[in-house]
Amino acid sequence: MRYLVGVVRIFVGILFIISGFIKLNDPVGFSFKLEEYFSQGVLDLPFLTPFALAISILVVIVEVMVGVMLILGYKRKITIWTLIAMIVFFTFLTFYSAYFNKVTDCGCFGDAIKLTPWESFTKDVVLLALILIIYVGRKYITPLVNSKVLTTVLSASFFACIGYVYYVLNHLPVIDFRPYEIGKNIEEGMSTPDDAPKAIFEYRWKFDVNGNEEIHISNGDYPTVDGEFIDVETEEIQAGYEPPVHDFTIEQAGEDFAASLLQEPKLVMVIAYDLRKTNLEEFKNIKTVADKAIKAGYKVVGMSASGPEQTDALVKEYNLGFDFYFTDETTLKTIVRSNPGVLVLEKGTIKQKVHYNDLEDLIFN
Repeated sequence: MRYLVGVVRIFVGILFIISGFIKLNDPVGFSFKLEEYFSQGVLDLPFLTPFALAISILVVIVEVMVGVMLILGYKRKITIWTLIAMIVFFTFLTFYSAYFNKVTDCGCFGDAIKLTPWESFTKDVVLLALILIIYVGRKYITPLVNSKVLTTVLSASFFACIGYVYYVLNHLPVIDFRPYEIGKNIEEGMSTPDDAPKAIFEYRWKFDVNGNEEIHISNGDYPTVDGEFIDVETEEIQAGYEPPVHDFTIEQAGEDFAASLLQEPKLVMVIAYDLRKTNLEEFKNIKTVADKAIKAGYKVVGMSASGPEQTDALVKEYNLGFDFYFTDETTLKTIVRSNPGVLVLEKGTIKQKVHYNDLEDLIFN
C-alpha cells in the first residue's frame, strides 16, 4: 500500500501542477471558460461573471500549489481534503455539463488538450478514484524534506505563480496553444484535409404503416417503406473533423472580406472584441502604430464584435485612419488575449502578435 500511495501521490501531484500551469499560462482564456459555466446554466451564477478573471487566477494558483504540497507531503490533512473538495466539485461540474450539453469543452487543460464533456467527466472520475486511494493510505504520506526546505520550496512556487500570472496578464501567454499563434496561416487553419474523418449520423425514421407507428434506422438513405412518413430524428454518433480555425469572418455591411484580406502581403489587424470592455486610452497609441503601418504600405483594419455605432464613434474620437469590420466575439477572444491587441500578417500568415502594452515591439518593414 505504501508504494501504491507513493506512486499515485506523485502522479496526481504532477497532473495538478501541469493542469494548473497550462491555465496559469492563459488565465484570461480560463476566465472566458468560467464565464460560460457561470452564465450557461451550469452553475447559474451570472453575478460572478465580472469576477471570472480573479476567480480563474485563484483557482489555478491553488491547483498548482496543492500539487506541489501533495508531492512534498506538506500538511497532508489540508492537502488531501482540498484535493477531495476540488475533484468532487469538478466531477459534478463536468457530469452536469456533459449530461445537459452545456459547455462543450471543460477547459481543464486550456487550449493545449481539448477534451469532450464526457472525456472530462471520465478523467475526473479516474482522478477521484486515485485521490481516494491517497486518502485511504494517507498515513503513508510523510514530508520528503525538512521543514525549512519545505517552506522555501512552497514560497518559491507561490511567488513564481504570482510573477508568471502577472507577466502573462500584462503581455500575452508565453506558450500559445491556439491556432492563431505566430507562424500559423489562418487560411490553412480553415481548410479540411481530403482524408479527414467525416461526421457519421444516424437517422430514426417514423412511418405510419396501416395505423401503426414504425421506426426505421438508417445512416441517411431514405428507407423504402410502404407507409406514410411522420418524422425523422437525427443523431451524430461520430463527430467529423473540425478545422482548428472556424467561424472566422471579417464582415462589413453583410459581406465577408476574409478571403481577400488574407491575401494582403502587408496587413495589420487591430482587434478589440468588445469596445465596452476595451482599454480606450490605448487607442491613442493604436493610432500612432496604425499611422506608422499605413505609411510603411500596410493595410490596417479593425476587428470587433461591437456594433457600427460604437466602432464609428471610436474611429471619430481618436481620428483612426482605418475602418472596423465585424468578427465573432469568441473568435476574437481566441485570436489574441488582449483588448485591444494587434496582429501583423503576410498573406494570412501571422508574423507578429502583441498585447497593447507591447505596441513598441511592432516592426513594419
